[in-house]
Amino acid sequence: MAHEDFWSALILLLLVIDPVGSVGVYLALVRELPRRRRVRLTLRESALAYVVLLAFMLGGQGFLQLLGLRQASLEVAGGVILLLVAVRMIFTGGAEIFGELGSGEPLLFPLAVPLLAGPSALATVLLLASGQPQRLGTWVAALSVAVACSAGVLLAAEALLRRVGDAVLRAVEKLMGMIVAAIAVNMLLGGVHRYFFG
Repeated sequence: MAHEDFWSALILLLLVIDPVGSVGVYLALVRELPRRRRVRLTLRESALAYVVLLAFMLGGQGFLQLLGLRQASLEVAGGVILLLVAVRMIFTGGAEIFGELGSGEPLLFPLAVPLLAGPSALATVLLLASGQPQRLGTWVAALSVAVACSAGVLLAAEALLRRVGDAVLRAVEKLMGMIVAAIAVNMLLGGVHRYFFG
């Protein structure tokens, strides 16, 4: 059961972090940098994103109690955010999802937040931790692997783009958007059911 929870959480986190969909934005930000500096930047920003996501995961239950929020409210809110992200993944490109990119070497924004640790990823880790706090170790392990995989995809972004082409990457992103939309609807329905029927 713990293995199933780990894999389902890992897949969900990879879908909401969406490193493949972030390739275009990432390359636009770092293309001019030398290889060594690009690697250092990617590892630093991935570490910052991990810290932000881990803080949300570990402080999730206390955060909910502090604000007086119910589990159902978080599920519905997370579902709405995921659905919006899914719609934008399907109907727009990566750059439009994350807004203005700015200029110069990025620090925290927009690579760490919101490219890797976006609203949907933050809502997802909060939901995982508050929904089943007894499995926190499993969620932390899944998050660690998901961020490591995302960093790996970004580091290999240029080679990936050369090998498969932009059209294939866009098609994969849209497919992932469909999967995220299905997860979002499921989350919304679960929150509504929990609210009305406990």
